[in-house]
Amino acid sequence: MSRIFSIVILITALLYPLASESQTFSGPEVRQIHHDLFVSFSLSLDEKSLDAIRGGVDKELKFYVDLFRIWKVWPDEFVLGKTYVKTLRVDPIKKEYVATSSDGSLVIEKRFKSLESMMEWVVVFRDLKLTNIRELEPGQYFVRVTVESKIRKLPPVIGYLFIFVSENEFRTMKDSTVFTIDGSR
Repeated sequence: MSRIFSIVILITALLYPLASESQTFSGPEVRQIHHDLFVSFSLSLDEKSLDAIRGGVDKELKFYVDLFRIWKVWPDEFVLGKTYVKTLRVDPIKKEYVATSSDGSLVIEKRFKSLESMMEWVVVFRDLKLTNIRELEPGQYFVRVTVESKIRKLPPVIGYLFIFVSENEFRTMKDSTVFTIDGSR
């Protein structure tokens, strides 16, 4: 009986990803300026993740910024999305702080003097241009921002062999308030 209980506990622990409640997310805030749609948001990592980064553990954060159109009867329609991959590297002995950012077409690498300045650049997005609203149909929309951090310790083949093992250290998402694009352009 205790063997079955132990197996159930093990399977339950493996099926559920690590909690992301300790990651605080602010935003996304959507603004329309002239005919452009801008999104602002930020993420605050928990102390455990920050300590790992300070200790020299590389982190890769993926930010997905997706625009959805709301339909009354049908499921929400995915309109467009952008992906940003930010990688953090810290050498605690040399006191080097290096971060790279990629949006699929452009890679930017920056060096920083402190962990705080690097984190400010990595996790804060201000007025990210999403699209021109003239390209959108009239209707109600919202922006969904999803952030995930992959576990670096697991080889990629583990995900193929054990599909119930989570590959994410954390994954969190948040939706903006609903906004309207009207037909007068």
